[in-house]
Amino acid sequence: MSFSASVLTLYPEMFPGALGVSLAGRALEAGTWSLEAIQIRDFATDRHRTVDDTPAGGGAGMVMRADVLAKAIDHSSPPGDPRPRLLMSPRGKPLTQVRVRELAAGPGAVIVCGHFEGVDQRVIDARGLEEVSVGDFILSGGEPAALVLLDAVVRLLPGVMGNTLSGDEESFENGLLEHPHYTRPQEFEGRQIPEVLTSGNHQKIAAWRRAESERLTKERRPDLLAAQPLVK
Repeated sequence: MSFSASVLTLYPEMFPGALGVSLAGRALEAGTWSLEAIQIRDFATDRHRTVDDTPAGGGAGMVMRADVLAKAIDHSSPPGDPRPRLLMSPRGKPLTQVRVRELAAGPGAVIVCGHFEGVDQRVIDARGLEEVSVGDFILSGGEPAALVLLDAVVRLLPGVMGNTLSGDEESFENGLLEHPHYTRPQEFEGRQIPEVLTSGNHQKIAAWRRAESERLTKERRPDLLAAQPLVK
């Protein structure tokens, strides 16, 4: 069974976008995964296809209506659909590589792309939406975040990466940032490839890579080190 993604959006023309090229695009064409972009406005009931309204209690901006969004979700994810329902939201839990792997091991996902000031809380609660954030910043809508999430997931699907071991030592896979990489030429503008990497001693190479990962993580993401046993 292939990974099936349904994206609920006000801008279906944004999909597949970047997901239609490179690894994800080849996998999409091969049927390794499928993508359906669903226009939320199709579930509005008025002639203006209204999907938002003013916030209860006052304030700036608009809020996506619970009734319209619920109809779109019910259409995309009927009873018995095993796929998790995700809402791309800056207040959601940060997306981690662990969660990405969990999603990649599942049947797919129903992804809601929020807009305006947010989504009526009642539909979040009533339809069991899992709020997911891709970072501590604000986007113009949930579509770019959905593209990021799907790209991270699709590359882990069986057969998408040519070498199944390619992702094993990447950043966040082992709780650390990835070590530096080098390739030919041996010298570039006076800078040499570290001697240990051309030594042929795989034990020393592994130790160097681990030490470099720890160094970079300490410099750039010290928060990741708290749960890591450091190599003596």
